[in-house]
Amino acid sequence: MLPLIDDPVTIYTIRLGDDALIAGHRLSEWTGSAPLLEEELALANVALDLLGRARLCYGYAAERVGQDCTEDRFAYERDCRDFTNHLIHELPRGDFAFTMARQYLIDCLAVPFLDTLARSGDSRLGDIGAKCVKESRYHLRRSADWMFRLGDGTDESHQRLQAAVDELWGFTPELFVQDALEAELVAAGIAVDLQPLHEAWLTGVEQTVSRVGIVLPPLDWQVDGGRRGLHTEHLGHLLSELQFVQRAYPGLQW
Repeated sequence: MLPLIDDPVTIYTIRLGDDALIAGHRLSEWTGSAPLLEEELALANVALDLLGRARLCYGYAAERVGQDCTEDRFAYERDCRDFTNHLIHELPRGDFAFTMARQYLIDCLAVPFLDTLARSGDSRLGDIGAKCVKESRYHLRRSADWMFRLGDGTDESHQRLQAAVDELWGFTPELFVQDALEAELVAAGIAVDLQPLHEAWLTGVEQTVSRVGIVLPPLDWQVDGGRRGLHTEHLGHLLSELQFVQRAYPGLQW
């Protein structure tokens, strides 16, 4: 069992790692079934970038915890209620339009988020932000391009993209919710203040979807709870695959 963690910076770092790990795992599920060989390679590379981000976060958190803690313990030895990723990341991969719509909504925030994190008062978090923002700019170019291609493609691709946006929209407000722990770290100049990023994110999303006739649905429902360990049933299924080998053979080393 992992020791009880009450250090705010460590908790915040684990949260960022959880987001990256779960998002990367969902993208990796396209390996072997993407619609194009080129896209399969691209999705796999984006998934690896996200895994790399998770490792940087978990590695730093493990150093702060000390003892015998390692990055693997965060990924393999925690149950659903211990994970703190946003719910949008754990939703099933869906069809290709759903995957790219989700990725675009995430990427559109990740770039300014990581750019701001690069100026964190915590030098290690700053290094993580500076390294990962370069990859995220590439991710955003790709996902935005697919928004245009799908939205302005065939009638079917347009309908599938609209359906994806409709399904995802209620999960986006959670991306900008900050609790007391994060508010404290924002005041200390360590965490990213999400509120100033919200308006720019919404403007960017609106400009992109309007170019291809996608309509943002009314925000008449929304969910949250991921940061508190309250998840959908989908995370349990994801973790049963992700953690199987380590659970079956505890302490296994490659």
